[in-house]
Amino acid sequence: MREVTSRPGRGRPIGPHDPRLYQIAVLAALLLYGMVWLDFGVSPDRALVILGAALAAQYVCGRTWGLSRFDPKSALISGLSLCLLCRANEPLLAILTATAAIVSKFALRWRGKHVFNPTNFGLVAMMLVTGQVWVSPGQWGSAATFGFLMASAGCLVVTRAGRADVTLMFLGAWAALLLGRSTWLGEPLVIPVHRLESGALILFAFFMISDPKTTPDSRVGRALFAGLVAAGAYVVQFVLFRTNGLLWSLAVASVLVPVIDWLLPGQRYQWPSPSSRVDTASEARSQDEPAGFRPAVERSSV
Repeated sequence: MREVTSRPGRGRPIGPHDPRLYQIAVLAALLLYGMVWLDFGVSPDRALVILGAALAAQYVCGRTWGLSRFDPKSALISGLSLCLLCRANEPLLAILTATAAIVSKFALRWRGKHVFNPTNFGLVAMMLVTGQVWVSPGQWGSAATFGFLMASAGCLVVTRAGRADVTLMFLGAWAALLLGRSTWLGEPLVIPVHRLESGALILFAFFMISDPKTTPDSRVGRALFAGLVAAGAYVVQFVLFRTNGLLWSLAVASVLVPVIDWLLPGQRYQWPSPSSRVDTASEARSQDEPAGFRPAVERSSV
């Protein structure tokens, strides 16, 4: 019999299918299209290096932290996202970025929940520390951007609105800020619309800020989080006049997620897997236990 998990909006998708599989397919298709037709600036060997580093880091960290099994899905999402965004002249820097991204999931945790989105942390950390890693946001053409938008929007259907709210609220807040600024300055409408036509923005909204393992647990908390990220990115881009405002803002706002979860508690999200099908009492009890004291089977979906 096919197992059905909890209702939409309660923190888990319906049905046995893992939404990460669809995310991997979308990101891999975009990467392949970009390398073959759009000259993304990442070679096949560089992509393999990044993916290999992410998977190796996931395996080593899983063994080190005592996970019961090796699950490559989250590492593949992080690695594919880095292939699309991360640029560095030296392969070693790309390897370090992927490694830092995956290690952050295990090392930087609060009450069993990792603090930063791995891709976001890897990029921000390496940009800060080395100054030789950068993000390539403007490499999509209009056709690719539209196709990516449609495929990413499909993720909202596949995930059964598990974290669709934070994506939609962020996009709404970001669009309102851009349109409001252009209206205030008397700019033509084409300027904010052009700023919204970005493949990097779509990747950020559908695959980074929407990470269910790093967003607040409650819907109200996610609304607050989305607004903070949009406002912070606006300040970085239009007040401080710095690039990569979305990445910097998400990194700072992520530090506030434990506080938001404390003020606005909600049900913790779990990826659909055999390890997530525990009884309700055990799951509620795990919220109050340090990650290091939980059974390995409950920690196997990192």
